[in-house]
Amino acid sequence: MVKIKICGITNVDDAAVAVSAGADALGFIMYRKSPRFVEPAVARAIIAGLPPFVLPIGVFVNEEAGVVRSLMDECGLALAQLHGDESASYCQTLGRPALKALRLKDRSVFLALAEFQGRANTRGFVIDAFSDQAYGGTGQTVDWTLAEEAARSASILLAGGLTSSNVAEAIQRVRPYGVDVSSGVEASPGKKDPAKVRAFVAAARLVSI
Repeated sequence: MVKIKICGITNVDDAAVAVSAGADALGFIMYRKSPRFVEPAVARAIIAGLPPFVLPIGVFVNEEAGVVRSLMDECGLALAQLHGDESASYCQTLGRPALKALRLKDRSVFLALAEFQGRANTRGFVIDAFSDQAYGGTGQTVDWTLAEEAARSASILLAGGLTSSNVAEAIQRVRPYGVDVSSGVEASPGKKDPAKVRAFVAAARLVSI
């Protein structure tokens, strides 16, 4: 069954909705320039109340490795999702399990996959849409054909422009390990729409791959 990550959690009510809908993981954005940034103390309080098998993931952008480790320990984050320009050697020396986000612009993504694969702490990849304006959360859809090719060689979470209307088709075409949604289930940046969250999870759960 495809795993489902609801990203950009900023408050306990949205976390509760995502958990009750059946999300496997929640994303907490530790990047202050993001409209979905959550203060570490708030993230820590939310994570402390999560059920044992819902995975809390911290999203970082070009942050110092020591800061990432400190925030992960402080908040109780299980994985670091690295959404900036972090290198393969950075992932290896981070000393924490990590997902590397790759913004899919063209076939050069496969060079990056090859570079990061096999590094001790890299557990998988988030394939997101490329944008010159932001590191993620743009709502732009990725090239599913290229994403499907990436999914054949690595464990990927498919992100980028997913909604309850297209997530089933995306899963069928790409066959990812999981899907990652933020703006597609929001009422506004940083605030989830409960109906959209439930619809997204239900649509994703209907697909068998």
